[in-house]
Amino acid sequence: MTRKPPQPRSAYRVLFPVQTRWDDNDLYGHINNVTYLKYIDTVVARWQSGQGVDLGSAADVRYLVVESGATYHSEARFPETLHAGLRVGRLGNSSVRYEVGIFREDDEIACVEGFFIQVAVDRNTRPVPVPAGLRAALETILA
Repeated sequence: MTRKPPQPRSAYRVLFPVQTRWDDNDLYGHINNVTYLKYIDTVVARWQSGQGVDLGSAADVRYLVVESGATYHSEARFPETLHAGLRVGRLGNSSVRYEVGIFREDDEIACVEGFFIQVAVDRNTRPVPVPAGLRAALETILA
């Protein structure tokens, strides 16, 4: 199996700082793989919140994660400051594929790359179109 090489910072549209914590390190002294998925979730939620998306459970439209994953290229550890690059890899009628690259300190190449696919749903968890305002914002970070 041939792996895609990691992407550079310039492949992502928006960057967010991610401060590592002591308990992010695992037994091997590097950031645990599950922690990266938490970082990715937080970056997506931060961006959505900045766009005015109501992330509460009572919102008329909710965004459910239906698939996620990550590819690990190199290690990072506390106390490094990381940067998370965000872009939209695919924008469907009711679904969005968010792609996140995690970068160590000032590195230009991602140490981890991950994704979340979310589906917009109504209160009955039936897929609905991504609202127009959010769609316009998503188009600004579409790869």
